[in-house]
Amino acid sequence: MSILIFAETADGQLKKPAFEAATYACDLAQKSGEAVHAVAIGPAEASTLEKLGQYGVSTVHHVHDEAMNAFANAAYAAAVTAVAESIDARVVVLPQTYNGRAIAPRIAVKLDAALFSGVISLVDPANGFDATRSAYSGKGIEEIKTQCDKLVITVKANGYRVEAQPTEVTVAAFAFQPEASDLNAIARELIKASEGISLTEAEIVVSAGRGMKGPENWGMIEELAGLLGAATACSKPTADMGWRPHHEHVGQTGIQIAPNLYIAIGISGAIQHLAGVSSSKNIVVINKDPEAPFFKVADYGIVGDLFEVVPRLIEAIKAARAAA
Repeated sequence: MSILIFAETADGQLKKPAFEAATYACDLAQKSGEAVHAVAIGPAEASTLEKLGQYGVSTVHHVHDEAMNAFANAAYAAAVTAVAESIDARVVVLPQTYNGRAIAPRIAVKLDAALFSGVISLVDPANGFDATRSAYSGKGIEEIKTQCDKLVITVKANGYRVEAQPTEVTVAAFAFQPEASDLNAIARELIKASEGISLTEAEIVVSAGRGMKGPENWGMIEELAGLLGAATACSKPTADMGWRPHHEHVGQTGIQIAPNLYIAIGISGAIQHLAGVSSSKNIVVINKDPEAPFFKVADYGIVGDLFEVVPRLIEAIKAARAAA
């Protein structure tokens, strides 16, 4: 028996959630005494895939069929299932990315396994499986348990640490050819909305709302984000008004994120917005309204005019870096 992770790649490189999934699986393996395997799909150099060995993966099964260079959920699910069956995997761990969420249910059905999505704790394998996950848009914690002997898990993005646990690793080609029917729906082209940091993988996010008064004032937000190495985001109204592109909209109907630091500037904190950012480890709010709902969930808050606070914050960061 073993544990299998889906090591997601993009442009031939491993994505950060792959290392989160590997750390999660390695921690679980220490409880169960099982080996950790990974499956990577698409073009990638062996030297790149070997990096998974730094996080406890002993074997990487590389599926590289040209027909699967583009993401196809049915084909990817079939490939992961084929690897899982070949190594008799008891648990399959995937990151809760768009691709991970798309294929996890299919894999669970194919393996006749239970499905735990968006887990935020390490599964306890004693007497079945149990874990916790966030519920009700992050406002609650749900305890889940199954007696099923196989389990498929998606790990919440930025919800689990990345920790080096080096082991010897082998990268081996895995022969898999998708069925034509599994390629009926594929991602023909991935159009990057920007060259910036991906919101779903960012450690720090600087976000702003209607308090900015107009798109012409966003330069300070981008400057602050640049200094912090952060991604930029916005509230739904600012995206709807065309102040910012819709791919930056975070919230219940936008992108849901869980960075280590979320800085909300000029955003009141409506419940729909909070639903998309409540999993952030630290929340800093800058707003001139002391009654803004966001302050109720903030770890740190600054009551003040953002047009005074943000420039001073930028200058303080620059001064600190110059003195370092």
